[in-house]
Amino acid sequence: MHLSAEEYARRVRQTGPPSPLGRDCLWAFCTGGAICALGELVRRQYLAAGADPATAATLTSCTLIALSALCTTLGWYQKLASRAGAGSLVPITGFANAVVSAAIEFSPEGHVTGTGTKMFTIAGPVIVYGTLASAVYGAGLWLGQTAMGLV
Repeated sequence: MHLSAEEYARRVRQTGPPSPLGRDCLWAFCTGGAICALGELVRRQYLAAGADPATAATLTSCTLIALSALCTTLGWYQKLASRAGAGSLVPITGFANAVVSAAIEFSPEGHVTGTGTKMFTIAGPVIVYGTLASAVYGAGLWLGQTAMGLV
């Protein structure tokens, strides 16, 4: 059965629930903001405990990743994401959720061919392109400083 684009769109409108765009955007914004506010609270706690700003930032990232992984494992992150939509995709928590959920989903296939392979299907491109971008940026910065006689 082949449907035209118009027929498919008509059927989706007919059977799908209406999407209140304004409310969804506001909810996503508030959820993402709440996750970021939690991160700021965690960072301030590390600073209050005596960590220097760079260490506090690193520990905050690690804490948000661990909390996201724990919430994903307990099934809470999926419930949040179903309500919050893009608001739960705040980069560090959304990325941790994507990696952990893939690891959980494919764990029955084994540690290497299941968990390891599927986990890095998500993480691999991010790591590769992030590393490549940082190397290109670093090379450009070094070349610029060399050309200006700063190195």
